[in-house]
Amino acid sequence: MGNFVIHPDDTVEICLENGQKYARRRIEAGEAVIKYGYPIGKAVTDIEQGELVHSHNLKTLLDGVLEYTYTPKFRDRHVDSDETILAYVRENGQIGIRNDVWIINTVGCVNKTAEILSRETGAFAFPHPYGCSQLGEDSVRTMQILCGLIRHPNAGGVLVLGLGCENNNIDEMKKVLGDYDPRRIRFLNVQDCEDEIAEGKRIIGELQAICADDRREPVPVSRLVIGLKCGGSDGYSGITANPLAGRICDRHTAAGGSAVLTEVPEMFGAEQILMERCATREIFDKTVRLINDYKNYYIAHNQPVSENPSPGNRAGGITTLEEKSLGCVQKGGSAVVTDVLDYGDTVRKPGLNLLNGPGNDIVAITNLTAAGCHLILFTTGRGTPLGAPVPTLKIATNTALAGKKSHWIDFDAQQILERDCTDDLWQYIREVAEGKPSRNEQCGYREIAIFKDGVTL
Repeated sequence: MGNFVIHPDDTVEICLENGQKYARRRIEAGEAVIKYGYPIGKAVTDIEQGELVHSHNLKTLLDGVLEYTYTPKFRDRHVDSDETILAYVRENGQIGIRNDVWIINTVGCVNKTAEILSRETGAFAFPHPYGCSQLGEDSVRTMQILCGLIRHPNAGGVLVLGLGCENNNIDEMKKVLGDYDPRRIRFLNVQDCEDEIAEGKRIIGELQAICADDRREPVPVSRLVIGLKCGGSDGYSGITANPLAGRICDRHTAAGGSAVLTEVPEMFGAEQILMERCATREIFDKTVRLINDYKNYYIAHNQPVSENPSPGNRAGGITTLEEKSLGCVQKGGSAVVTDVLDYGDTVRKPGLNLLNGPGNDIVAITNLTAAGCHLILFTTGRGTPLGAPVPTLKIATNTALAGKKSHWIDFDAQQILERDCTDDLWQYIREVAEGKPSRNEQCGYREIAIFKDGVTL
């Protein structure tokens, strides 16, 4: 298969047989190693031409918070599009691409109650351990994420299941939730009724009857909100799956659609690329705060900002966080950054949105779902069965993974090295948006996790 050079300035090339990187020329100790046209660290020894470049001879250059200058370098593209998809139009004007009934717990104490109701009715439950014994911002984050799920337009109906004595009780949740459709969002404190299973089944049955009358109708495909996520990255991620997701992002945002990129720690070392594409100085300033605040979070916990990649990433050929980040941000293509969202916020603007939050896979897909993403493009080189409450399309970086784990993988991105398969993936996205089950839906993989950073009582 030969070797692949990503950028003409690179001092390494990628072996397409194993995803590892090798020196294109002699690299002296202390010299920056270049990949994607940017430094991914520095050589700690002399590296000869053709030699493997990895953890034994390359180390990170990342440090603490930095100062940045706004130097915009972007082209704001616009493409007229009359493409439509068939979706459910909600009373508030939002669209949904699924019409499921969800059970959202206010507290982990009723997880098993929710699971029983799910098993007996077919509604989807999403267990989590939080909702009580949390204080301050930590408690607020939990409420915001759960309310984002409750409001999600992919849910045709929601049963909010509470215990009755928790900090995150239903009355407190309603203050964060704001306006809601009382026909489609119902509440049940299990301490308040004699038989919570019977009452829960009754409410879910009513919600399912309402959903049964809903019909899809044509809407502009630009109203779709697409989440962007990678997990289990490898040496191919930055040359196959992530650039392919980036082409989808460019295509969708140019036509007026919205895309959301999260995993802030996996922007470290590549943040300047995103900052150069910020639409305004205000968005640039928000992006600077996003990056530096997250670095300060690491520092406050006495952790180095470069504490990444994972063991699986390293086994797949990724050495430093800069290298991982430069590959990760490929998912955002060359789209203009139009907004920066805090953890728990929902999408407000078309274009590429940066969403505050960690890279942890389960937390990140929950974060994207709560932000309003209708589906998620999840690129992976190592493979994972993980799925969000919304369709989670797994895009394999390599054909071997796509073949080995065909029950996990929706699309093989390695073919991009031979031909442009953007249209094929776009067509698949549209089919999933109109009801075709993604692999995670077929297998029943739907999970949530909430970012925790505070005192537990």
